[in-house]
Amino acid sequence: MPVEDQSHRSQSQSLERGLAILACFGESRPVLGAIELARLAGLNKSTAHRYLTTLTNLGYLQQEPGSRKYRLGPRVVDLGFAALNSMEITKVAGPHLQALSNETGYAVSMAILDGTEVLYIQRCRSTREGRCGIDLNLHVGSRLPAYCTAMGKVLLAYRKADELRALLDRIDLARRGPNTMTAREALLIALGQVRATGLAVNDEELAAGLRSLAVPVRDGFGQVLAAVNVAVHLSIWHASMESIQRRLEHPLRHTADQISKRMGYPASDRR
Repeated sequence: MPVEDQSHRSQSQSLERGLAILACFGESRPVLGAIELARLAGLNKSTAHRYLTTLTNLGYLQQEPGSRKYRLGPRVVDLGFAALNSMEITKVAGPHLQALSNETGYAVSMAILDGTEVLYIQRCRSTREGRCGIDLNLHVGSRLPAYCTAMGKVLLAYRKADELRALLDRIDLARRGPNTMTAREALLIALGQVRATGLAVNDEELAAGLRSLAVPVRDGFGQVLAAVNVAVHLSIWHASMESIQRRLEHPLRHTADQISKRMGYPASDRR
């Protein structure tokens, strides 16, 4: 029997189908009906109904009383947070990120790339009093478009050329803030600059008044694992982008270097 057939036979079809149903949900499809779920998961109606009933009873799905449609349940959220909390990088980075937030007085975050979005895996607010401003309700587990965020540009910049092209083909470069890059060529030029300098700047590309700097975090093989940023709002510090960069770039890079070193990256080359 071919190896691939043996591998396929060792898989659980029930588990595959259950996960296929859960994977149908997303930011653009938070609520789905049974017929739509059956179609998206490639199941007939009766089979889909059995899996939906099981997943609902186990808490992985919830059914809305009025519409009878489904949404993800609390057990899925628990699994997501458990996965994030178990990641080695979050344990390593936490104290360094909080120290940077306390030193600068601004919000500090760390994210990874998940498809065309950044997924927040750490977020620290300063313990200093009086620091407040826009935070877009961001928290661990939040997602934002990669193309118009500083961390997203860092994570896109270090993708292989063919992978980056495939990702950009899936992105709608819609305007989100006053300075959003909506032209693919302009974004590619910006990503080239990020790769050359190891620093991404976001000057009101995601939202009006919001600025941020981001740098990469690497593993022992030099691969970019995540990005770290410091975010500043104009309502707190109405300075030029150049002034913000002069003040925050060094401590931000130093923090990322410390985390990278803990992850096994020995070099000091920030690019």
